[in-house]
Amino acid sequence: MKINLPLVALAIGAFGIGVTEFSPMGMLPIIATDLGVSIPAAGLLVSAYAFGVLVTAPIMTLAFASMPRRRLLVLSMGIFTVGNLISALADGYWMLLAGRIVTSFNHGAFFGVGAVVAASVVPAHKRAGAVAAMFSGLTIATIGGVPLAAWVGEAIGWRAAFFGIAVIGAIAMVAVRLSLPPLEVQGESDMRAELKVLMRGPVLAALLLTVVSSSAMFTVFTYIAPILQVETGAASGFVTAMLVVYGLGLALGNWLGGRFADRSLDGTLIGSLTAVAVLLMLFVPGMHSHLATVPLVFLWGIASFALVPPLQMRVVHEAAEAPHLASAMNIGAFNLGNALGAALGGAVIDAGLGYPAVSLAGAGTALAGLAFTLLLRRGRRGLEAAPARG
Repeated sequence: MKINLPLVALAIGAFGIGVTEFSPMGMLPIIATDLGVSIPAAGLLVSAYAFGVLVTAPIMTLAFASMPRRRLLVLSMGIFTVGNLISALADGYWMLLAGRIVTSFNHGAFFGVGAVVAASVVPAHKRAGAVAAMFSGLTIATIGGVPLAAWVGEAIGWRAAFFGIAVIGAIAMVAVRLSLPPLEVQGESDMRAELKVLMRGPVLAALLLTVVSSSAMFTVFTYIAPILQVETGAASGFVTAMLVVYGLGLALGNWLGGRFADRSLDGTLIGSLTAVAVLLMLFVPGMHSHLATVPLVFLWGIASFALVPPLQMRVVHEAAEAPHLASAMNIGAFNLGNALGAALGGAVIDAGLGYPAVSLAGAGTALAGLAFTLLLRRGRRGLEAAPARG
């Protein structure tokens, strides 16, 4: 099999972004202790990154619409590298927070543009596979990169983990620069028309569903390390192992979600949200047992990422005339859910309700997403039936 170097370069970038986005979850207790802040305050490092993605994804997409794609991808990974260096050099909480915000600026542009570039460097009948190949870097990050960062944070320190992530960014910059052609932008896109598309009711509803659905995941996942340490009584090795197990679940869920979404978008969303809610409710008693935690974390990972393909397909379908901006906005919506979920979990902890209540809050959010999905489906069926009745 011939190796496609541009896809490898893009996958390296996706890997680095996946590690930097999710690794603080595994290092949260270490960072909180070292900087002398609470677990919820450390959780804001996750929220800050997510809000940064939300704000900058459309801005970067619009501001650099005419920049050659290779240059934009290199710029994006340059921002990524600088942001992680700031985090690695942080001597206090606020500098680390600033580093996380700077790092977030690259996220939407890299994935939004990278997916289009990946599809452009292969024949038409291989485009879906090319995009999947790029995003395999993100999947590998959840399986190996994030647990490795957690281990480095435990063994050497969280700053060393961010230094390592910055090195990945530098490697991605070089790989993208050497493997891709300039990819000049052909013609000019009508950004005003694309913005109008995003203001449509069905598009906004699809984006809101992404926010609610993803927040169910991050309400709990943000605090998975302290949950396992406090409630399960787990040592650091078990926490790292559970991050690997969760990553394996995410990879399988992403594959299953894509296959089932081709058959039924609504059916996949309904089934996945139901599974997330049930599994998080079972996690309330299950988190007190090592034996129960393993399958619950794995199945929860499957259900959580089975949501991603149908959510992405729903937004792109509803905003077919503005696929680039819609894709970037959906990435922002996913990260808004990340931020809101982290904030919700932190609020539950601050209220003194305990870690089991965090899992219940995540289950409640999943049920809210399920109710919203059913409501949207009923509305679409009503609109389809209206002409027939007329």
